This record gives sequence, structure tokens and C-alpha cells, in this order.
Amino acid sequence: MNTPYPEPFFTPDPAASAGSRVVDFGRWAARHRGVDADLTDYATLHRWSVTDLEGFWGAVWEYFDIDADTPYERVLEEERMPGARWFTGATLNYAHHALRDLADDGPAIVALDETGSGYEVTGKRLRSQVASVAATLRELGIGKGDRVVGYLPNTPHAIVAFLAAASLGAVWSVCGQDYAPRAAADRFAQLEPTVLIAADGYLFNGTTHDRREAALALARALPTLKATLLVDHVGLPWPSQTYPSLVVPWEDASTRTEELACAAVPFDHPLWVVFSSGTTGLPKGIVHGHGGVLLEHLKTLGLHSDLGAGDRLLWYTTTHWMMWNLVASTLLTGATTCTYDGSPAPFARPDVLWELAARHRVTVFGTSPQYLLGMAKFGIDPSVHDLSAVRVVGCTGSALPASAHPWVRDHVGAGVLLASTSGGTDIVSGFAGSAPTTPVWAGELSAPNLGVALAAYDAEGRPVVDRVGELVVTRPMPSMPLSFWNDPDGTRYRDAYFAGYPGVWRHGDWITVTSHGSVIVHGRSDSTLNRNGVRLGSADIHDVVERMPEISEALVIGAEEPDGGYWMPLFVVPAAGVTLDEALRDRIREAIRTGASPRHVPDEILGVPAVPHTRTGKKLEVPVKRLLQGAPVEQVVNPAAVDAPELIDFYVRLGAERRLRRNGGA
Repeated sequence: MNTPYPEPFFTPDPAASAGSRVVDFGRWAARHRGVDADLTDYATLHRWSVTDLEGFWGAVWEYFDIDADTPYERVLEEERMPGARWFTGATLNYAHHALRDLADDGPAIVALDETGSGYEVTGKRLRSQVASVAATLRELGIGKGDRVVGYLPNTPHAIVAFLAAASLGAVWSVCGQDYAPRAAADRFAQLEPTVLIAADGYLFNGTTHDRREAALALARALPTLKATLLVDHVGLPWPSQTYPSLVVPWEDASTRTEELACAAVPFDHPLWVVFSSGTTGLPKGIVHGHGGVLLEHLKTLGLHSDLGAGDRLLWYTTTHWMMWNLVASTLLTGATTCTYDGSPAPFARPDVLWELAARHRVTVFGTSPQYLLGMAKFGIDPSVHDLSAVRVVGCTGSALPASAHPWVRDHVGAGVLLASTSGGTDIVSGFAGSAPTTPVWAGELSAPNLGVALAAYDAEGRPVVDRVGELVVTRPMPSMPLSFWNDPDGTRYRDAYFAGYPGVWRHGDWITVTSHGSVIVHGRSDSTLNRNGVRLGSADIHDVVERMPEISEALVIGAEEPDGGYWMPLFVVPAAGVTLDEALRDRIREAIRTGASPRHVPDEILGVPAVPHTRTGKKLEVPVKRLLQGAPVEQVVNPAAVDAPELIDFYVRLGAERRLRRNGGA
């Protein structure tokens, strides 16, 4: 538990904060909404944003000048979860807003890759390509509600295809080409898509990965397809094989001269379907709407990230991670977005992302905790590049350890805001993070995000402060899912988020809301360590151990034993050239004892070749626990959803060997 009101690690420069969009919005909202309070103060603004939902979200609508074809009748007609009805009566289109504020001759997208090369797509060219692809899709029979899917890397093609589909009122979904065809089909086949858009391949770690055969296999696994658009990205000629549907070259689809006409759709018309990781079964399709995404992303990117015309965002992501959706939504603010194809740290030039950030004058640089920790461990110094344009380093995907903060200060810039955020695919945004006006405490998220009525609940459903509790949201948000795909009565949706506390969103994370207003994320509540009745966060152990230069990565689990005992092993991946001997084990135990608590010290420390993750980089804590307990693989994890499927057998064998020893076997 933190002591009350510790000194923040970082305090924003007052002059810079005063010129931020969140301060301007606060002044504007107080004036136009008649709020008798200082809304330039973040805590006051947040309090208003969650006590007057209609006032706040109506202000977001007006401040960002939402261009509705039909005006709304009321901001929030029914406040209930699930089932809140936002901006009833309004019709609009997300794609129209993404394209309306782009300068004709300025860069809308900068396409980058791991070789360091790149090219720009101007606003005029982007609008032209979207109009052309939209016309092609329309001729293929695509209209409102039809599904268009992409098997694509993070390149401008994916953004163009998405905006073209959205402009027609079609529903978009995409996944990266590191997914095997079967894993991609597990997602896309649920949607019964009409058109597939697939690339010839992608770059990663110095290798061009040929995905032409994979694209053909995926097309054959989608019986509802009428057409496949083939994208020439890495320069591999498409073979003259028989596709199960009409084939259209991307060059033909994207170079027509057409006028863009965006279809007006209701506020809650489906925009896209994003999928859960699918580690324990068929991935769940999560449906978000045009209006909810539009407002949420304008708030997140425009106010929290302070993006606008003249800014550039470079956030490392794949197309199947929700951060890609935010990368695309950067266009809503009038800022330039950067796509990136490749490894975040290729062997040949591990600092290439920093090099590109410097060359292209990136203002918001986004990454993951593991990337920052890796940079520190391998001694890579980004400051050899001119990073003077970078004002924010965004970080999400898992809990950010406190040790990352001084590293960013010393190696990126003392005035750079390290903005750790926590959210989810579920709302395709964040629950807590930072803003240009919030201080930062190392290892903590500065505050709940605007419009997010966040709390930590104890087991009885009471809010707690300075104590660990369940992350809940007590009032609706516009970007909460419209539904799960193929869940007609909403049972799976309600069970996923509202079964624990009826009418309250339970996200499944352990957090602490501190008395100084920040949020600490301890890890998933379904992977909580429960030792002798004391709940421990796995992230607290990972944080300590992964700071050690001898350790590349760590995974701790807590497994209930058949005899009523409790086994809490720590699995560690030693760094290259390091041997896990008793001396190192002792240092690990001491680091945990002093850096977390004696209760956090594991029962055993075991060396492993690697830690398995979802394909979006989250550690598979619960599946590993269940495999070690002897649960059948098919009931625990879908190998296609794992970044290194061969590790499943390793942990199955490890569990079997331990059970044999416990039962007295040889």
C-alpha cells in the first residue's frame, strides 16, 4: 500500500499544460455548459464527467463538432448496463469524420517498416483511395451491415480498407498475417463475410514472410465470400491459382476516380468487430458502434493524448490488437498516423522505432512495458537520436513497472510524459491513464480517464481506497460493446461483465485506487495469487523479477492442490548466457522479499525456455495454471491463439512430472 500523497515522479510543465486541449476543453465546457467549477483542474473535470454524463458527453460532441446527418434527441435516454441508449435519433458516419479534417497536401499516413524506409499518403490521396475501394466494394454488393474482413499487416492498405467499408456502413474486422489461416478463420467465419482483403506477406526480423498460400487457405475456409481483394505489399507475384470467389487486384480496386459518399447510419450501427484472444475457446466477437467509437476516441486521442493537426503518432501494434484501432482513429483528430510493418526491435537495428520517431518528428510514441524493459536490459540508448519532438511515450498491454520511469527520463527526455494506460479490447479504449495536466507516480496510472466512473470494489461490492479491489465501472460509457456477435439474447455479454455485480461492469483486473487519485494495476483478478487467504497480484512479482538483468521474463502462478495445499512457483527465463543456479535463485528471492513482501516469495523458482503469451502479448497465467493442474489442453487453451504453441506441451509435461513426483512415482 502506498503512503498517502507521495511525491509524484513527474509533474507537467504548467505552461505546456495551459495550452493543452484538455484545458481548453475544460474552459469551453464550463462556459458552454454553465458549470460553476474550475474544469481546467483534471480532478474537477473528471468528477463532472462521471456525475453529469449527459453534460460531459454532450460537450464532447459539440467541442469536436460532430457532423450528424440527423441530430440527436437526447444524449443518454436509458442509463443502464448493459443496454444504455446513447444519442438516440442521431445518424452519422465514422469514416466521414476520419477524413474531413485532413490537409490535402499534408501527410495523413506515414507508412514505415523495420528497414527504416517509408512513404507518405497525403490527405487527398487517402480520400481518393478510400472512395475508390468503397466504389469497388459497392459494386461487389457490399452495403450496410455486410461484413468485410482483412488479413493484413499494419500498413496503409488496412486503414484504407477499413474506412472504405465504414463509409458504406459495412462491418469491418481484421487480423494480422502471423495468424495461421485456421486461427483467422475461427474469427472471420463467425461473421460470414462477403469480401476478404489479403496481402501477399509481411516483414518481421529481417525476413519477408510469404502469406500467399495462407491467404488462399483462408479464402477457402470462408464459404460466404463473393470476392477477394489481393494486396501487393512485399512484392511477391500472386500465383494463378483458383480462388473460391472472384479475385480483384488491389491496384485495380484502389486507383479508380470516384467521389466519396459516406452513408448515414444510426449512432449505434456496428462499425467493427474486434475479437477476444480466444485462448480458452472460440474467440468472442465484440461489436462496437460508429458513434460510440467516434466520441470515445476523440476524447482519448484529442484530450488525453493531446493530438491535433501537426502532431504525429507512432504506436507499435499489430492489426489484431485494439491499439491498431486507435492508430486508425488518430485521423479523427487531424493528426498524422504512422503504420509500421516489422519487428519492434529487429536484430539488425533494434532501435529502429526510435530512429524513425526522430526522423519523422513523432510527438506521441506508443509501446509496451516489455519493449521499454528490453531496451533498458540490452543497453539501448534512444537519446542518440533527436527525440526532441516526442512529448508523450504511451505504454499499455500490461502493468508498467516503476523502474521504467527513470529510464525514460534519462534515455528519452526529462520533459517527456510517460503515460501508462490500462483498458481493453472490450471498450476499445482505456479505463485509466494520464493527461497533459496530471502528475505521474512511478508504477501508477495517473487517474481514471474522463467519462469513466471507475472504482475498486471489495467482495461485498463496496468501493475501497488504498486497498486492492476489483476494477469496476459504475456508469455506462458510449464505447461499451453493443453486443457480442452471435449472442442474440445477450447472455454471454451479461455473463462476461455483469454477473459479479449486477448493473456494474466488472472488468476482471485487480486495482488499487489510491488516496491521491491514481490507479495501480495488479493483474488479472482471475489469476490472482491467494496464499493463505492473502490475495497477491502477480504483476507485483513480475515487476521486481523482470528488473533483474539476469532475467528476461517471469511468470508466477498459484495452483490449488488436490490435498488442499497451495503451490506458488515462479517460472523464469534466464537472459542469454545466464545460468539459473542457487545463487541466482537466492538473489531472486531476496529481490522479491524486499521489493514486494515476504508473502510474495515463491515456493519454487524454475527455469523455463519461454513464457507463453496471447498473440497480443498478454501472459497466459490462467491457462498455464490449469495445464499444471492437469486439465485437458482442449478445455484450457486454443493453441492457435498462443504466440509459441509448442510451449503448451512443455507446461503439460512439467505438470505431469510434478504430479508423478507428488504421488510417489519415479
